[in-house]
Amino acid sequence: MDILLVGGSNHLMNTMLNKLNKEGHRTYILTGSKTPDSSYENAYEKYRFPYDCDCLKEIFDSVNPDITIFFGAYDSNFNWSDARKESVRYLAGLQNVMTSFATMKKGRLIYLSSGEVYSESFYCDIEEEVETSAIGFRSMTIAQGENICRNYGRTMSLDTIVLRLDHLYDVPDKKMKEEPDICTKMCIEAIRTGRIQASKKQIFSMLYMDDAVEFIYQAMTAEETKRELYHISSGEVLSEMELAELIRQEMGEEIELIDNTVGETFRVVLSNRAFAEEFHLQIFHPAAEVVKKTVKYVKRHKGSYMQEGDTGKGTWDRWRQSMGTIFRAIVPYAENMVCFIPFFMLNNRAVGSEYFANLDFYLLYVLLFAIIYGQQQATFSAILAVAGYCFRQMYNRSGLDVMLDYNTYVWIAQLFILGLIVGYMRDQLQAVRGENEQEIDYLSGQLDDIQDINNSNVRMKNVLEIQIVNQNDSFGKIYEITSSLEQYEPSEVLFYAAEILSRLIGSKDVAIYTVANRSYARLFSSTSAKARELGNSIEYTKFGEMYDKLKEKSVYVNKNMDERYPLMADAIYSEDEMQLILMVWGIPWERMTLSQANMLVVIGYLIQNAVLRANRYLEALENQRYVKGTNILDTGAFTSLVEAYLGAKRKGLTECTILQIEVKDEKFEEAGEALGKLMRQTDYLGKMADNHLYALLSNTDDKDADYVIKRFMETGYASWIREGTSA
Repeated sequence: MDILLVGGSNHLMNTMLNKLNKEGHRTYILTGSKTPDSSYENAYEKYRFPYDCDCLKEIFDSVNPDITIFFGAYDSNFNWSDARKESVRYLAGLQNVMTSFATMKKGRLIYLSSGEVYSESFYCDIEEEVETSAIGFRSMTIAQGENICRNYGRTMSLDTIVLRLDHLYDVPDKKMKEEPDICTKMCIEAIRTGRIQASKKQIFSMLYMDDAVEFIYQAMTAEETKRELYHISSGEVLSEMELAELIRQEMGEEIELIDNTVGETFRVVLSNRAFAEEFHLQIFHPAAEVVKKTVKYVKRHKGSYMQEGDTGKGTWDRWRQSMGTIFRAIVPYAENMVCFIPFFMLNNRAVGSEYFANLDFYLLYVLLFAIIYGQQQATFSAILAVAGYCFRQMYNRSGLDVMLDYNTYVWIAQLFILGLIVGYMRDQLQAVRGENEQEIDYLSGQLDDIQDINNSNVRMKNVLEIQIVNQNDSFGKIYEITSSLEQYEPSEVLFYAAEILSRLIGSKDVAIYTVANRSYARLFSSTSAKARELGNSIEYTKFGEMYDKLKEKSVYVNKNMDERYPLMADAIYSEDEMQLILMVWGIPWERMTLSQANMLVVIGYLIQNAVLRANRYLEALENQRYVKGTNILDTGAFTSLVEAYLGAKRKGLTECTILQIEVKDEKFEEAGEALGKLMRQTDYLGKMADNHLYALLSNTDDKDADYVIKRFMETGYASWIREGTSA
């Protein structure tokens, strides 16, 4: 294939070039700059043009690429020192690339983005459907680039893909002048200071560059893709402290770990589930292996990373650095003395000359060094000039005559005054310029701090607004719960209790479990696949801290963000017996507060009251609901129950399967007794209008129903899934 790579030279670009060269593809490079400062090894052809040049369309026509990769977040042409200016240049260049690609109406364009488009913390891995939350010009620009790419794909029916790479890192390369990744930064900090500062609450997942290139290659060569956006991550979740501990173990030195844990947990980990379902996702380089290579490289090139004052330097390094400092201080004086020699010779030749007799070369010499180096060097050059002047005067006169001549002192005064004044002015201008630069840096830092504070204040304001609205509206919500549950049939109450709980708590992931005995609970209803991830049956007594809280009749709050448990849970009791367990996922960290826990308790009590009324109603009709002398529901009761389950199933609140059972000679009582032993407490036997026997299997899909069908057959009763009730 013909492949066009759009980006500056860096390690990712070279790694991609090596991969494509090994696979036998022909690779073209659009460098984005006219400066020929990079070699781009293994590239078939290089086009040294900026992205906004007018001839970009001609380049695309000439290359006619099958695949175009815009390096985006990893393009070394953008240094982001002036973020506002770079943002404009970035988007203008991307627009030109996209329009040139669109005119071809051929091939696929891949835009490389990064996880930095998310600037908020997420308690679970981030799916592609989650909206970006970029803060800052760089991250917002990258996110806008994603939207531009995807919009072109949608509106013009182009094959465009956005790949978000999660915390890309690699073993450093001394040839590449790139911003070091977090692993390399920690290694450098360790050798410079002998310690590493890290936080336990900064959580992320790192992706090794070779693995990233392999995954990008899979997206390139796929015949077609199901999505326009993929997250690519190693799935290996680490905190800063865990990474620092890996580095400390590999250093083999006394490296001190400084616990810098403050504030709230900040977790940004991209979910690679969608990519893994469509492509082959295998991580070949785990973090421990790459950390070992990085530490080895940094230690081998230790001197390259050292700076003045670093405690990690040896005696030889410090002596060499001291000599270097002394040498750099001496250079201006040596240069001054060397330059004095030609001026001394010129002055000697000018004496007695008809044309140059009035030209004072010493004065020019002093002014030159005053302008370049300032007052200090002006003074030194003036001393040398005086010495040279006196030496030349003593060719014809004695030293005493020279010292007694007032013209000598007038000339010396003139020389020093002009030299010192010019040197002083130069020093003052440099000082003013330095102060201005410091003030600009300070004000820029203040502006960044103000922006961060403002973003924090906005988030807090939104949280407080939500709390105030919820508080002011709490009575209305309580009435809504009560009235909503009362309008349903007794058999439907628990299904729609989950739906109402989801709406009022503000989470799409809610599950209600009914307690079967003192150890197990069975899923009754749920609002999402996430809420069903614990399974249809759980041994809740083994849920550790969560069970301890529920046993104490308290609300469990998952403060450690343990993925094995829901974020919040509450138990509903009746006469000191646990009856129901309410579980909630998908709550933002800032809303996991005491007020939210209290809200869950209130909702739990209201659900309990509604369920209690429904149960009492059903108990009152106990004798009327079952066929006399059997455990088989009559036609009316069973039909109502089936309609409730199927209605909840259509809304995604539960899973159920209805089996039709063949009963010979209508011996329903005998069949009910035999089959009832094979069914769970949450399953039902009943008759419908056609006078056939049916089994309602709750929280059971067609696959699980096959197992029940086999058990019924072993007992002598054939059964099958009733038509129109399967998924």
